[in-house]
Amino acid sequence: MIRKTLVAAALSLTMSVSAQAACSFQNTVPLKSLTAAFEAWKAVTAAMAECGNVQAELDQTFRTKQPAAFAANPALYQIGGVANGTLTPLINAGTIRPLDDLIARHGRNLAPNQLIKVDGKTVAVAMMVNTQHLVFREDILKELGIAVPATYDEVLAAAEKIKASGKVQYPLGATFKAGWDLAQDFNNMFVGFGGVFIKSDNTPGMNSDAGVKSLEMMKKLSAYMDPEFLVSESTFVQKQFQQGKIAMANLWASRLGALDDPKESQHVGKFGVAAAPQAVKGGPSSSTLWWDGVVIAKNIPDAEAEAAFRVAMEGIDEEMVKANNGLAVWLIKGYAPNKMAQGAIDTAKGGAPNYASTTAMGLFHSAVGEKIADFMSGRKDAKTALGEMEASYLVKAKEQGLVK
Repeated sequence: MIRKTLVAAALSLTMSVSAQAACSFQNTVPLKSLTAAFEAWKAVTAAMAECGNVQAELDQTFRTKQPAAFAANPALYQIGGVANGTLTPLINAGTIRPLDDLIARHGRNLAPNQLIKVDGKTVAVAMMVNTQHLVFREDILKELGIAVPATYDEVLAAAEKIKASGKVQYPLGATFKAGWDLAQDFNNMFVGFGGVFIKSDNTPGMNSDAGVKSLEMMKKLSAYMDPEFLVSESTFVQKQFQQGKIAMANLWASRLGALDDPKESQHVGKFGVAAAPQAVKGGPSSSTLWWDGVVIAKNIPDAEAEAAFRVAMEGIDEEMVKANNGLAVWLIKGYAPNKMAQGAIDTAKGGAPNYASTTAMGLFHSAVGEKIADFMSGRKDAKTALGEMEASYLVKAKEQGLVK
């Protein structure tokens, strides 16, 4: 099982080392990377490219492409960008290489909490903490006399006031795109209602009172969103904020830099952040903690692997962080937390758990993603949808030998 790193101490990392040149070496080996497409990855891959001969592919569907691309022999990419959940399929398939020898030669500036280990071997290097937490228009809440919501009941009350004011087109946004994104929002809400994802016998816990409450709260929230919320993923919500169409949303911390980018946003300087709301007053923040980082493909020559690792280290060095400090909650030496990092810090302090990087959790997430849109669209009631999620999980878990 992947060691749980991060959280509170990591979130306030402020160590520094001497600045380096744009790239400490000239790379002569043709390399390709496949990562997500949010602002932090744009900064990291741009820094990698300074070394030369690096082709970066930034794609929000990377999680569906990576398993086959890394399983190819030779692998189609040398460098991959991963997070808790997207690392697991690569680990299970054995398509990424242990990094300890490369770290010994080229990773002297890495902090211990950046090293993601499986069975004692480092398999990934984390670069940032990521979590979904409350983002809001400070100016609108202040003008309407609305306190920053701490619970989802308060979010609903605030949404009703914002709707009555006509200040924005829709009071709320959310990453409710059918499939992975909608399932992740269920996972967050499930945490808040005290749900147990995987029981001790590897059976799933979604078909429960916490599951019903999670679905019911998500349905209530959706009434204040764009009616097309089932196509709304991170970029959709980001643009809604930038264009002034929404006032509040639970959004990934990795998206916040773009909200204050004058080249993209019409509302620079108007956003605030807070911990993910509690589903139950006094309960945990309704979210999960993630990390993002890099892996190196196994099915490539050693010379390519070494060049890829060196380029990756240039992408996540102090110089890159100092130039892009506000784009993420970095786990890299030289990071100085700013105002927009506070939402992630408070969500961690509020008890949000790490997203478990396990096969069982991956099956749970997939099963929820297959069936949850049927409930949100009104095609099925909560108990029916949850029962179908449970059945889908059990079929796949039995195939993999997790349950009898």
